[in-house]
Amino acid sequence: MNIPGRPARSARWKPGHALRLLENGEEFFPAVFEAVGAARREVLIETFILFEDKVGLALRDALVAAARRGVQVDLTVDGFGSSELTPPYIASLCDAGVRLHVFDPQPRLFGFRLNVFRRMHRKLVVIDGERAFVGGINYSADHLADFGPEAKQDYAVEVVGPVVADIRRFVSDALDKPAPGRHWLRRRADARTVPDPTQAEAGPAQAMFVTRDNAEHRTAIERHYRVAIRSARHEVVIANAYFFPGYRLLRELRRAARRGVRVRLILQGEPDMAIVKTAAEMLYEHLLRANVKVYEYCKRPLHGKVALVDDEWCTVGSSNLDPLSLALNLEANLVVRDRAFNACLRERLESLMEHGCKEVSVEPNAGSRVWRGVRSFFVFHFLRRFPAWAGWLPAHAPRLASTQPPAAPEASSGASGLPDPH
Repeated sequence: MNIPGRPARSARWKPGHALRLLENGEEFFPAVFEAVGAARREVLIETFILFEDKVGLALRDALVAAARRGVQVDLTVDGFGSSELTPPYIASLCDAGVRLHVFDPQPRLFGFRLNVFRRMHRKLVVIDGERAFVGGINYSADHLADFGPEAKQDYAVEVVGPVVADIRRFVSDALDKPAPGRHWLRRRADARTVPDPTQAEAGPAQAMFVTRDNAEHRTAIERHYRVAIRSARHEVVIANAYFFPGYRLLRELRRAARRGVRVRLILQGEPDMAIVKTAAEMLYEHLLRANVKVYEYCKRPLHGKVALVDDEWCTVGSSNLDPLSLALNLEANLVVRDRAFNACLRERLESLMEHGCKEVSVEPNAGSRVWRGVRSFFVFHFLRRFPAWAGWLPAHAPRLASTQPPAAPEASSGASGLPDPH
């Protein structure tokens, strides 16, 4: 039996795609809202975070307008990341005909949420089965520059072409298929079915939709990273917000640098969580000794999850290179082979390194160097084993609940309207 959200057995390269790189909310949100506004039949959205701020309100308005003109709209949010939506907000969506689904809604215990692990971390949009968006940008105002110093730096990609059918099928399957051993609320019996559209080739790029789940595709995204790095001939650039990968990926980075590949990492210098920088710093000695270059982005928190290898290969998506994304969360990336898109991403990342980063250097102090060496040794061997250890955490089959409008929403209430009582 298939598990909701599970991709096809093996992702495959498909030709014929047109791509557009979108940087930050200033480029991403207008593109998505415009696409929703032009939708004729169907809008499918998955997101980890949906906040009830100016971005969340703008998304609601766009989805409500689409639903009212007869478009089938399904919005899936994560029960942990989007737990604070109020009853009036939910009611405004449901009353217009938007079908709101909550991934793994769980009750709180003594005020604390229990569903911290195995989160639905994907950020996907599919419009009429013809256009899709894949990336790391959530629907929250902290992805806009006017949010201030804590505004996030992030990326997404808009794609048109045959791979959109794969993305649509993946999101639709997550809504339609029950998980073994758990109850899933299916679409209502009167729900309209939108047929799979035929998607013609739209451009020269090859693309592949790759996902990570907790069943058959536990290491799919990491594996594509490792294969690409292993094949690198002259360049690897990775910009990743939460960097604490496993031993095998670190080994490929070190090996690439030692055979003469220019390997550069862009990591957080002004993190949204202090532990993020502390964890990454534990790896610096191990990486720098192999001639891997490390740059810390210091203008604001880095939230991106992108990479490029040589002149063609690149990826944009939701997956960080840390234990949560590589061993626990549900993730989705678009992998691309295209010189023009690769060059565009490289230009953006070069600008980031030139104007917003500082390069990390090896500390000359001998005592500190000895301590870092000892620390690096233990971290290194921990990373060799953490994927197996992470697998001991609860690998539950999460529940997808379809939300109905609250019976009597109160505008002044601050309580969540999700099926997840406080």
